[in-house]
Amino acid sequence: MADDELKALLLSGRFEVRGTCLYTIGLAEHLHKHSVSPLIISPDISLVQSNEHHRYLIEEYRYLGFPIWGRVSVQLLAKELRESPPDIIHIQSRKALSYGTRLSKILNCPYILTVHDYLQSRERLKIEPHLCKKVIAVSDSVKRGLLETTPLSSEMITVIPNGVELPDQKTSRSVLTPNQIPVIGTAGPLEKSKGFPYFLGAAQQVLSKNRDVEFLISGAGPEERNLRRLSSQLGISDRITFLPNLDDFTKSIQAMDLFCLPSLEQGQGTMMLIAMSLGKPVIATNVGGPSKIINDNETGLSVPPADSHQLAERMLELLNDPVRARAIGEAGRKLIQEQFEQQVMLEKTVELYRNCVTQHCRQSEPVESKL
Repeated sequence: MADDELKALLLSGRFEVRGTCLYTIGLAEHLHKHSVSPLIISPDISLVQSNEHHRYLIEEYRYLGFPIWGRVSVQLLAKELRESPPDIIHIQSRKALSYGTRLSKILNCPYILTVHDYLQSRERLKIEPHLCKKVIAVSDSVKRGLLETTPLSSEMITVIPNGVELPDQKTSRSVLTPNQIPVIGTAGPLEKSKGFPYFLGAAQQVLSKNRDVEFLISGAGPEERNLRRLSSQLGISDRITFLPNLDDFTKSIQAMDLFCLPSLEQGQGTMMLIAMSLGKPVIATNVGGPSKIINDNETGLSVPPADSHQLAERMLELLNDPVRARAIGEAGRKLIQEQFEQQVMLEKTVELYRNCVTQHCRQSEPVESKL
């Protein structure tokens, strides 16, 4: 089994500007190096550039997420896959769980589910016990949340942190270069749980100290209009740049001197990991996954959530001490190299694929009658 090529179907939700989609793309780009042939299926790939479709082996089934038409779409997808069915379905997020489970039943194909964050108050995780072989949690914090809110056993959940590529250090932009205006930024889906209003509040306080600083928000989402309105109300809109139309966060994070993760809750923090891989000093709220990654004053700076004042104070700490900022950025980069490198994630994921396929094959073998 270890030397055989597996076919893995990566079943995604709508492609958006967020870490879960970077996770899917990271798998699709590199699984072939581990004798796994991946195919991405998504209900909406409009944000993926057309010249990337072949590179990622990605196909769109528009109505997968719809209540009625979704069932028809799953049937059509299953019909196409029957000639060369996948060995395993990897459901990339809870948004794809409903149609992923249906497809798994039709094809009698085992699946695993990756959970990136926490269940909402009334949300239920409906797992097909005979076909779902494992649930991947991206952090210990997410696993604890699943154990508290679902009937899943600890043995059913395996923690595989999301990994990021470690870029060539020579390509990284120097932090807080003299005679250049510093850029403090953040990135991710513009949603309430990400705490971006507190980032804007901190920006207003830093600027009130007569500091010459630019601020950058990279991402798109339902809160964009509210955030633009708030920046205007705070009188700082001329110092805030919004970059909503990117399919790759790396370029915008590369332009930053300091990276902030102001989330109110966070499963792991893929954007933070990307920033650390680029040697950017990180200021993050001490919630969820980041609280276990950031060692305050060593691999980054920690602040309590929903506290613009503390966030501003820590921004000023690093602005006032570029040498310390660079040292923290380098320590963060080393942490990524040691614990969150993409290759480690891939190896653990592929091992899980093979174990789950082997388990399913054994369970599906007919029992011989005793004479």
